[in-house]
Amino acid sequence: MLRIAVPNKGSLSGPASAMLHEAGYRMRKESKELVLVDPVNQVEFFYLRPKDIAIYVSAGKLDIGITGEDLLIDSGADAEVILPLGFARSTFRFAAKPGTVSDIKDLAGKTIATSYEGIVAKHLAEAGVDASVVHLDGAVETAIELGVAQVIADVVETGTSLRNAGLEVFGEPIMKSEAAVIRRTGAEDNAKVQQFLRRLQGVLVARSYVMMDYDCRAEHLERAVALTPGLESPTISPLHNEGWVAVRSMVPAKDSQRVMDDLYELGARAILTTAIHACRL
Repeated sequence: MLRIAVPNKGSLSGPASAMLHEAGYRMRKESKELVLVDPVNQVEFFYLRPKDIAIYVSAGKLDIGITGEDLLIDSGADAEVILPLGFARSTFRFAAKPGTVSDIKDLAGKTIATSYEGIVAKHLAEAGVDASVVHLDGAVETAIELGVAQVIADVVETGTSLRNAGLEVFGEPIMKSEAAVIRRTGAEDNAKVQQFLRRLQGVLVARSYVMMDYDCRAEHLERAVALTPGLESPTISPLHNEGWVAVRSMVPAKDSQRVMDDLYELGARAILTTAIHACRL
């Protein structure tokens, strides 16, 4: 039975559970459940603190896990990403009082406050910068005002909270992160793991595409197909009315409205889009 770690709370938990549900797996009904067996799919889910998942996976206690790339790196665990999942994206940046620091080299000898000391220490080591790192569990933007540090390193989305604290980001991003499936580094390939990954990849594709159907005059078909090439090629069927064909093709969801407009201008009619709930490519 495949043993999988799943985030039990926080920003990773809801999206991870939703993706697993879309992939056809049984999900827990109450947050108090720490272990859930899905006998139909031969999977056992362990609901753990997101920060601990990489440790359990690297120790070989669990086959794979879902966690953030940032949490994986911060843990220092001997595990690797095998499938990015496209949610819980974040960017880590340095920030300081305006005019005090402009480049990572300026951090030498300074104290940096962060909730992710593993990430920051690794980044500083790679840059050859000798600085002190202080761990804080939250609200790191107050560390400078209270004299704990001269610089902070934190997740930055809009930057509003930093500006409100009188800080500004500087230098290149420390890292960009997103949720991912991880496994122990060097673990042998496993058929059950590959099946699990195919299911999640199917969800990612299904979320990214829609199925588009439309009717088109035969003389405009080549131009229409150029707009909707599909993954290999579209399905084309003759209609009862001579000179017309029906076309079916997968189209990127983000482009679907524009493609519908272009098809209509080309003379296509009965243009429909439907959601894709699952797929294998």
